[in-house]
Amino acid sequence: MELILLILGIVIGFILAYFLINKIAEAKARITLQRWILENKDGIRKDTLDKSRAVLKGKIGEQIAVLLPEFPYMPSDARFIGNPIDYIVFDGYSEGKDINLILLDVKKGEHAKLNKKQKKIKEAVDNKRIRWKTLNLK
Repeated sequence: MELILLILGIVIGFILAYFLINKIAEAKARITLQRWILENKDGIRKDTLDKSRAVLKGKIGEQIAVLLPEFPYMPSDARFIGNPIDYIVFDGYSEGKDINLILLDVKKGEHAKLNKKQKKIKEAVDNKRIRWKTLNLK
Protein backbone atom coordinates (compact mmCIF):
# COMPACT_ATOMS: atom_id res chain seq x y z
CA MET A 1 0.00 0.00 0.00
CA GLU A 2 2.81 2.37 0.90
CA LEU A 3 4.57 1.54 -2.37
CA ILE A 4 1.42 2.36 -4.36
CA LEU A 5 1.10 5.70 -2.55
CA LEU A 6 4.78 6.42 -3.21
CA ILE A 7 4.42 5.63 -6.93
CA LEU A 8 1.21 7.66 -7.11
CA GLY A 9 2.96 10.60 -5.42
CA ILE A 10 5.87 10.40 -7.88
CA VAL A 11 3.51 10.26 -10.88
CA ILE A 12 1.48 13.22 -9.60
CA GLY A 13 4.74 15.07 -8.94
CA PHE A 14 5.92 14.48 -12.51
CA ILE A 15 2.58 15.62 -13.91
CA LEU A 16 2.60 18.80 -11.82
CA ALA A 17 6.23 19.48 -12.73
CA TYR A 18 5.43 18.99 -16.44
CA PHE A 19 2.56 21.51 -16.33
CA LEU A 20 4.60 23.95 -14.25
CA ILE A 21 7.53 23.77 -16.68
CA ASN A 22 5.15 24.30 -19.61
CA LYS A 23 3.61 27.36 -17.93
CA ILE A 24 7.04 28.82 -17.24
CA ALA A 25 8.13 28.16 -20.85
CA GLU A 26 4.95 29.82 -22.19
CA ALA A 27 5.49 32.86 -19.97
CA LYS A 28 9.13 33.15 -21.12
CA ALA A 29 8.05 32.83 -24.76
CA ARG A 30 5.39 35.53 -24.31
CA ILE A 31 7.93 37.87 -22.70
CA THR A 32 10.46 37.16 -25.46
CA LEU A 33 7.85 37.84 -28.15
CA GLN A 34 6.76 41.10 -26.52
CA ARG A 35 10.40 42.22 -26.21
CA TRP A 36 11.03 41.32 -29.88
CA ILE A 37 7.92 43.27 -30.99
CA LEU A 38 9.01 46.33 -29.01
CA GLU A 39 12.56 46.16 -30.37
CA ASN A 40 11.39 45.65 -33.98
CA LYS A 41 8.26 47.81 -34.03
CA ASP A 42 9.71 50.29 -36.56
CA GLY A 43 10.91 47.51 -38.84
CA ILE A 44 7.56 45.72 -38.65
CA ARG A 45 5.74 48.96 -39.47
CA LYS A 46 8.09 49.68 -42.41
CA ASP A 47 7.68 46.14 -43.75
CA THR A 48 3.88 46.44 -43.53
CA LEU A 49 3.92 49.77 -45.36
CA ASP A 50 6.28 48.43 -48.05
CA LYS A 51 3.98 45.48 -48.70
CA SER A 52 0.94 47.74 -48.81
CA ARG A 53 2.68 50.04 -51.31
CA ALA A 54 3.61 47.06 -53.49
CA VAL A 55 -0.01 45.86 -53.56
CA LEU A 56 -1.26 49.35 -54.47
CA LYS A 57 1.36 49.71 -57.21
CA GLY A 58 0.29 46.34 -58.60
CA LYS A 59 -3.38 47.33 -58.65
CA ILE A 60 -2.59 50.64 -60.35
CA GLY A 61 -0.37 48.83 -62.87
CA GLU A 62 -3.18 46.42 -63.69
CA GLN A 63 -5.55 49.27 -64.47
CA ILE A 64 -3.15 51.32 -66.61
CA ALA A 65 -1.71 48.33 -68.47
CA VAL A 66 -3.88 49.17 -71.51
CA LEU A 67 -1.93 52.43 -71.89
CA LEU A 68 1.50 50.82 -71.90
CA PRO A 69 3.33 50.15 -75.16
CA GLU A 70 3.70 46.44 -74.40
CA PHE A 71 -0.09 45.95 -74.16
CA PRO A 72 -0.70 43.70 -77.20
CA TYR A 73 -4.34 44.62 -77.89
CA MET A 74 -6.34 47.70 -78.81
CA PRO A 75 -7.17 49.47 -75.54
CA SER A 76 -10.72 50.01 -76.78
CA ASP A 77 -11.16 46.22 -77.00
CA ALA A 78 -10.20 45.64 -73.36
CA ARG A 79 -12.59 45.77 -70.41
CA PHE A 80 -11.09 45.93 -66.93
CA ILE A 81 -12.89 43.77 -64.38
CA GLY A 82 -10.12 43.49 -61.76
CA ASN A 83 -11.12 40.27 -60.05
CA PRO A 84 -10.67 37.32 -60.45
CA ILE A 85 -8.88 38.32 -63.66
CA ASP A 86 -7.91 41.79 -64.81
CA TYR A 87 -9.34 42.07 -68.32
CA ILE A 88 -11.67 40.55 -70.82
CA VAL A 89 -10.35 41.48 -74.24
CA PHE A 90 -12.68 41.43 -77.24
CA ASP A 91 -9.80 41.35 -79.73
CA GLY A 92 -10.99 42.71 -83.10
CA TYR A 93 -14.18 44.30 -81.74
CA SER A 94 -13.30 47.96 -82.34
CA GLU A 95 -12.15 47.23 -85.89
CA GLY A 96 -15.26 45.23 -86.76
CA LYS A 97 -13.22 42.06 -87.37
CA ASP A 98 -13.86 38.53 -86.18
CA ILE A 99 -13.58 38.64 -82.41
CA ASN A 100 -11.32 36.54 -80.24
CA LEU A 101 -12.19 36.52 -76.55
CA ILE A 102 -9.17 36.69 -74.27
CA LEU A 103 -9.15 36.46 -70.49
CA LEU A 104 -6.09 38.48 -69.52
CA ASP A 105 -4.41 38.84 -66.17
CA VAL A 106 -1.63 41.39 -65.72
CA LYS A 107 1.39 40.34 -63.69
CA LYS A 108 4.44 42.43 -62.85
CA GLY A 109 7.80 40.91 -62.05
CA GLU A 110 9.31 37.60 -62.97
CA HIS A 111 8.05 35.84 -59.83
CA ALA A 112 4.40 36.83 -60.17
CA LYS A 113 2.10 33.83 -60.61
CA LEU A 114 -1.58 33.09 -61.01
CA ASN A 115 -3.35 32.39 -57.75
CA LYS A 116 -5.35 29.17 -57.21
CA LYS A 117 -8.64 30.60 -58.46
CA GLN A 118 -7.01 32.12 -61.55
CA LYS A 119 -5.39 28.76 -62.31
CA LYS A 120 -8.84 27.13 -62.16
CA ILE A 121 -10.19 29.74 -64.61
CA LYS A 122 -7.25 29.13 -66.96
CA GLU A 123 -7.86 25.38 -66.70
CA ALA A 124 -11.54 25.89 -67.60
CA VAL A 125 -10.55 27.89 -70.69
CA ASP A 126 -7.82 25.41 -71.67
CA ASN A 127 -10.35 22.56 -71.39
CA LYS A 128 -12.95 24.53 -73.37
CA ARG A 129 -15.37 24.63 -70.44
CA ILE A 130 -16.79 27.93 -71.60
CA ARG A 131 -20.30 28.74 -72.88
CA TRP A 132 -22.50 31.60 -74.01
CA LYS A 133 -25.76 32.30 -72.21
CA THR A 134 -28.36 35.00 -72.66
CA LEU A 135 -30.51 35.92 -69.69
CA ASN A 136 -33.90 37.31 -70.74
CA LEU A 137 -35.51 39.30 -67.95
CA LYS A 138 -39.26 39.79 -67.84
